[in-house]
Order: sequence, then C-alpha cells, then structure tokens
Amino acid sequence: MPAPLLRIETTPDLPNEADVVVIGGGVVGVFSAYYLARRGFRVALVEKGFVGAEQSSRNWGWCRQQNRDARELPMATKSLALWDRLAGELGEDLGFRRCGLLYLSDNAAEIEGWARWRDLAATVGVTTQMLSADEATRRGQASGKRWKGGVLSPTDGIADPEIVAPIVARGIMKAGGSVHQMCAARGIETEAGHVSGVITEAGTIKTKAVVLAGGAWASSFCHQLGIRFPQASVRSSILSVAPGAEGLPDALHTAEVSVTRRGNGGYTLAISGRARIDPTPQQLRFSREFIPMFAKRRRSLALGGLDGWKALHETLAKWRLDAPTPMEKNRVLDPRPDQSQIDETLRRARILLPALKEIRQESAWAGYIDSTPDGVPAIGEVASLPGLILAAGLSGHGFGIGPGVGHLVADIIAGTTPIVDPIPYHPERLSKSVWGKVAEF
Repeated sequence: MPAPLLRIETTPDLPNEADVVVIGGGVVGVFSAYYLARRGFRVALVEKGFVGAEQSSRNWGWCRQQNRDARELPMATKSLALWDRLAGELGEDLGFRRCGLLYLSDNAAEIEGWARWRDLAATVGVTTQMLSADEATRRGQASGKRWKGGVLSPTDGIADPEIVAPIVARGIMKAGGSVHQMCAARGIETEAGHVSGVITEAGTIKTKAVVLAGGAWASSFCHQLGIRFPQASVRSSILSVAPGAEGLPDALHTAEVSVTRRGNGGYTLAISGRARIDPTPQQLRFSREFIPMFAKRRRSLALGGLDGWKALHETLAKWRLDAPTPMEKNRVLDPRPDQSQIDETLRRARILLPALKEIRQESAWAGYIDSTPDGVPAIGEVASLPGLILAAGLSGHGFGIGPGVGHLVADIIAGTTPIVDPIPYHPERLSKSVWGKVAEF
C-alpha cells in the first residue's frame, strides 16, 4: 500500500522554455529545483506521478552523520546545516529536529566499529558520544534490558518523510519555479551534442540544462540516451504503528529493530538493512558491478519475486517518445511489502520495547532503494551529453542528504563554489574498470 503522503496542488500549464528542467519530484529533485529557483533560475520540475510518492516518503526520516561513509560525511554535515534553516525559509514545519540518534548493541565488534567511526568523524569536527554499558542501559531503559554499549550522535536528527518533498515543492513555486505532477519526461532533445530540451507527455520544454533526479528510474532513462549508469534496487519493507507508546527514544537503532517517531506521534519500525532483491533485466546487466555489495550484505538480503521485473523501472527496453512510456504506465512505484518481514519487524519491536505491545499497527509499505555499486551517490554532469546533470543512486541516504545534494546540483549549474568537493560523487568514477570500495558504514 502507498506510504502516507501529503498531496499538493502544482502548476497546471507547462512552460515553453526554462533555464533548467528537473526530472523527478523526489527529495533530490525538489531540493535541486528549490535551490536553483532561489538563485533566480527559471526552473520547471516534472514528475510522472505525485511529488514525493516513491522512496522519498517511504524511508525512516533520519538526517544523520553517524556511520556515514567518509566520502559522504561532508555532504551529511552540510545538509544538517541546511535542514536547520529550511523551516524559516519555507515558512512551514518539515518535522525536522536534532533529537540525536541512539545506537545500542550487545555486540563487542559492532561497538568497536562505532568507536573507529567516532575517531574518523572527530577529524572533521563531528561529535559522537560512545556509551558505556551503564550509559547505554540508562538511555535504552525503554527496552528494560541491559546493554553492553552504544553510541549517541547528539547533533543528528529526523524529519517527516510524508511532508518534506511536497512542502519543498511549494517552496519552489513560491520562489518563481513551476512544478508539474502527472507529467512524465519521455526523453531529451539535443542540438550539436548538447541538451536543448525535454520531451514530456504534455509537450516539449526548451532548455540547455537538465537535472536527472529519477531515483530508481534513472538508469533506465539513461539507457534511452545511450548512457551507461550502473544502478540496482532492493525492495525494503517497513511499517508504522499508531500513537500511544510512551517513553521511547525519538530515533533508536538496534540489530533487532529500529524505531523512529513520526510526526503524528506514532512510530516507524524497520529492520536495518533487511530487503529483497527482485531480479530485473537491469540487475542482470550490472550484476558484475554489484557482486561485492550484495556479497557484503548477503546476510540481510534475500531473493524476491518478479515485482521488479513487472514494475519496469529497471527495463532495458527502448521506448518511443511519441507514445506512453513505462513511467506513464506506472505513475507511482508502489511494490508490495514483504509480509513475513513486516510480521517479524513488529514481533521484534514488541519484544524489545514493551510500550509497543498494545499499540496497533497502522500501515505497512515497501519501496525500491536505488544504489550505485560503491554505495555513494552519482552527482555531476554527464561527459557524453553536456547539459545533463545526473543526481541519482542515493543508496538509501537521499532523504537526509537531500538538501546538500540539491545545493551541490545548483552550484554546478550556476558555476559557483560547490558546497562540498564534487569529485567523490562524479558519475565518471562508475565507468572505471576498477570499482571504488563499497561504503563501509
């Protein structure tokens, strides 16, 4: 079933031209368009379905630095600073608060790994507090058990996934940009090898710059343009419970289950890393590149069914530009949740946190988390098609670092000093014969 989502009204008429067209109305797309519009660019964002309806509203809502890959940590830190300012800029509450993220464990090796990350983070000014057994047990008193240790990332926080992308989309329109729902981008026009327009189901927008923020659809869209972008998705299932539980941390991670307080006072429950691999033509094509990642996570991944094949988001088929595409046939990528995982998640949560025993399940949903082979986003201009900026493969981290990614995209297009070093994110690294290391955290 669909995840909870704020529905908004958007711009009815498609412009004939724009300085920049952003394809995709998820977190990355809306933040890219938002920061461009604030700089005075004429921006048009096109979304095949509803703004924020796919993975951007189906995640935990964590905005974290804790346990980020070293390449991604600067982006996470800059994003948190941007999150701090957004409510004031937009005039609307996104549910963001620096509540701190609490990690608890009974595994000595896991605790040692967190300590190593703490040392890494300290070199770039990020504070992480290691917790002794007594401190962890006190902070985790809602579990009623004793813990060996833990870690607290006090400056990290959470926001509300069901409202963020839609509210930022309203901010785009207030800043002078346009947002178009139920308007799929079918392809890109070129002149002399450079982007010259975007063909949508409602007409063509002339432009010299395009941001492809298509989430799980990005690689198949690139394939239409003759661009090889290795990307694969896994199906993650989570659930929510109604308000009523008292005394729980706002954001808690354990090996058994992770919980996050929702905007309505209920909680989102999930098992970290647990997902299904639904085979698709694209996964088969890029299987060699993803073997290291899938092998590393083999204990938490399981083979799924044909959901992904039928969804067509990872198709290798070429589509016509004058007829409906797979994106119009599947407006919102809404895979079925893995019921066995939902049942196991709820069972674990009620055992670990007694306050949840009598709280009813509210909803359950699944989403496709798109990833690159090294688990780091691909952000930058595509060398073979000047004017096309790729911003995809967020690898399950897109919600928290969405503001920073959008700001970086705007920096690239505006030609200003980038908010972070763009080199570690450039898509060109994925074309090298020797692949970068898989993210460590």
